[in-house]
Amino acid sequence: MKRPRPRHLLLAILLLGLLAPQWLRVPVQGASNRDWHPQSFWYEPWGRSGTHKGIDIFARQGTPVLAPSYGIVVFRGELDMGGKVLLMLGPKWRLHYFAHLDSYSARPGQPVLPGAPLGTVGSTGNAQGKPPHLHYSIVTLLPYPWRWDTSTQGWKKMLYLDPTPMLNEVAVDSRKTNQ
Repeated sequence: MKRPRPRHLLLAILLLGLLAPQWLRVPVQGASNRDWHPQSFWYEPWGRSGTHKGIDIFARQGTPVLAPSYGIVVFRGELDMGGKVLLMLGPKWRLHYFAHLDSYSARPGQPVLPGAPLGTVGSTGNAQGKPPHLHYSIVTLLPYPWRWDTSTQGWKKMLYLDPTPMLNEVAVDSRKTNQ
């Protein structure tokens, strides 16, 4: 029997990542779509970053931040604007970015399931002095060139995905099952 070639193995891994279901959930315990502004994604002007490339989910300081899907934690550390941040690689080769955390519960290399604790809501980085919230962004590693437009930093729309429609879909589904 022939051994699989490395490029075939790489292609298989790439396809598995693309085909894997996401099972997305709101990443702040107890939060609903009422806890963020639906128009805040790509809002401008937005300080030094120019445009807001995510959503801010407001909650009390210390509220658990939970994995929105299954994946693996790839980075945990401090950044100037994001403060305490955590980055998770999830299905469909998408990075989930969590910023302004108060504390961490997960470490790099750790696999996580949906609902696993990642940290807690805070106001670190450029959110100091502002109400505690989680800045949540989804970045695709496989660009969507048809999303590029002429808005400020419009070329970045190929990479940054608006979490609102995906999370609203989940919020509607959970309301149906709770009725």
